[in-house]
Amino acid sequence: MATQARERLIATAEALFYQRGIQAVGISELIDASGVGRASFYRHFDSKDALVHAVLRHRNERALAAFEAALAGSDGSPLDVFDVVAERYGQADFRGCAFINAMVEAADRSSETHRIARAHKLAQIEIIARQLRQAGHSSSEELARDFQLLIDGAVMGVLREGNLEPVERAKQIAARLLSL
Repeated sequence: MATQARERLIATAEALFYQRGIQAVGISELIDASGVGRASFYRHFDSKDALVHAVLRHRNERALAAFEAALAGSDGSPLDVFDVVAERYGQADFRGCAFINAMVEAADRSSETHRIARAHKLAQIEIIARQLRQAGHSSSEELARDFQLLIDGAVMGVLREGNLEPVERAKQIAARLLSL
C-alpha cells in the first residue's frame, strides 16, 4: 500500500509537472490529485524537491530504456535517432523535453535537479555515440554531442513551429555531418 502511494505521487507529479511546469504545481495540488494524504506524502518525500528528483529519476530510466529499445529495433543507421525523437515530438501532448524544462526551471546549475537532467542528456549522448560506433564512425563521441545539440534544438523548433519539420532539418544537418 505504501509503495502504491509513492507510485501514485510520482505518476501524478510527472504528469502535472510536464503539463504545467514544476513551479506551477504545489504540494497541496499534488496531494489532492494523487489521492494520497499529506502524512503519506511526507512519509515518502521530505520536500517537493525530493519528489521532483524522484520524478526525474523515474522518467530518466523510462526514457533511456525506450530510446535504446527504439534504436535496437531500427536498421542501425545513426540517423535513426532523429526518427525516434520525431515519434515523441509528434505526439499531441508534447511540451518539450522534460529534462530541459526542469533545467530551465531550476536555473541553479549546481542544483540536484540540474544534475539529474544533465546526467540524462549525457546518458543519451552515450547511447547515440554507441549507435555511431556500431555504424563505423570513428569520431562517435564528438558526433554524438553534435547530434544531441541538434536534437535539443529541434525540441524548440517543434514547439515554435507546431510541426516536425525542425526534426527533419536536424536530421538533414546530421546527415551532412556524417558525410564530412
